[in-house]
Amino acid sequence: MQFDDVILGRRSIRGYKPDPVPRALIEEIIALAMRAPSSMNVQPWNFYVITGEPLDRIRAGNTERNLAGVPHSREFRAHGAYTGQHRDRQIGVAKQLFSAMGIARDDKERRQDWVLRGFRQFDAPVCVIVTYDRVLHGSDDAPFDCGAVATALVNAAWSRGLGAVINSQGIMQSPVVREHAGIADDQVIMKSIALGWPDEAFPANAVVSERRSVAEATVFVGFDD
Repeated sequence: MQFDDVILGRRSIRGYKPDPVPRALIEEIIALAMRAPSSMNVQPWNFYVITGEPLDRIRAGNTERNLAGVPHSREFRAHGAYTGQHRDRQIGVAKQLFSAMGIARDDKERRQDWVLRGFRQFDAPVCVIVTYDRVLHGSDDAPFDCGAVATALVNAAWSRGLGAVINSQGIMQSPVVREHAGIADDQVIMKSIALGWPDEAFPANAVVSERRSVAEATVFVGFDD
């Protein structure tokens, strides 16, 4: 694909075929992603790529703990409830997804199942956990750099015909993830990325989230026009 095709065509994929993803292809995608810029070339990121039985154990543990009301324990700061225009955009994409899936506002059972899909990494055949070195914890640079490499990874995946979605639900029960993925104590768990072949029959995969215009998001200073 051309660069513009990847950027403009990529969508967040929340429904996957069960087909396995070859390890060599994942390695190729990660190699491309690692060309992302990082502060002073520190490259703080590491990747734990999980599939098969270990991923099933993570899904089960995440689901059980959340249904039991175990408090979330993700290892990076969350903003909390959004307000104003940020809340409006959050609600906007939720409405798009629920409409595509035919989930009514008062259908609590299907809404809960949708939430649990996130804790199951959207039933993708592969989950990539992005971590950074704990010695860098407390700096905003390391999480920023991990955001850059995560964006590069999902775009690289799309360019190879794979789908992905960056999510936080999959790591909200971090002790489960750390245990079954064998994540070392010297790593901070940053993000989860579901990865696999898109199921084109899954309605939510057709959703393209609305984006702000350049005029809304940008201030030009020192230009003549």
